[in-house]
Amino acid sequence: MSIIETKNLTYTYPGGTKPSIEDVSIKIKKGEFILITGPSGCGKTTLCRCFNGLIPHFYQGELKGDVTVVGLKVAEQPIYELAKHVGLVFQNPENQLFALSVEKDVAFGLENLGVQREEMLKRVNWALKLAGIYDIRERTPHELSGGQQQRVAIASVLAMQPEVIILDEPTSFLDPLGAKKIFEVIYDLNRKLGITVILVEHRLDLTARYANHIIIMDNGKSVLDGEPRKILSSEEALLIGVGIPKPTRLYQMLQKDKVNLDNIIPLSSDEMATVLREALKSQ
Repeated sequence: MSIIETKNLTYTYPGGTKPSIEDVSIKIKKGEFILITGPSGCGKTTLCRCFNGLIPHFYQGELKGDVTVVGLKVAEQPIYELAKHVGLVFQNPENQLFALSVEKDVAFGLENLGVQREEMLKRVNWALKLAGIYDIRERTPHELSGGQQQRVAIASVLAMQPEVIILDEPTSFLDPLGAKKIFEVIYDLNRKLGITVILVEHRLDLTARYANHIIIMDNGKSVLDGEPRKILSSEEALLIGVGIPKPTRLYQMLQKDKVNLDNIIPLSSDEMATVLREALKSQ
């Protein structure tokens, strides 16, 4: 069953001369880890704004087609209702954090929903522990490192206990090691709690290994949609210009040179190392 579905979705921002997304029809199943990627300006962020109701309720413009989230028609639901089901982690965590302590920031969404104090404390502590920041709960968010701030932003969304979490390039301000730690937190949430994760990201070397579904966009359209190993090893993905993971490219180059390799296409350096070890054993 689809937790998110769009049909012929087209949206043009106010004053726009052409649609930012055009005729997008996709299905996202409950519990999937979705990676949405594509060149800059291809419509990734706009599509995600349709999932949580920012389009059409905050950004006006012209919306055509349908988008349904957890069985709710987005165009017919207020943002506060959709916020119970879909959480959004911003690209820059500083845009999301404003309270005097980490704990208060994480509690903010629950206060707005009118959650009872006892339940609120329980959820806040649960989210802080899951995100690995319980020990810094009394610190001011703006004193923290970029990685810690992003964990606070994730905990703020987690406390709401949504069925879907959207992360729009959440590690663009972090170094690769800090980014890897954040992606591992997100992957654990998906695997252990069954939360549907929608990750907008261009650093596929770091993220492709976690996804079980990838959508590649180009010029406002969903042009490739399916299983990551199949999609990222395709000629079409290469031509669009997305950053194919280096291990995947190396695998393709070795295959062209007639090197005998396993049929499992690697998405990470660890997987590539395994493929090469097996190839050496068979020689």
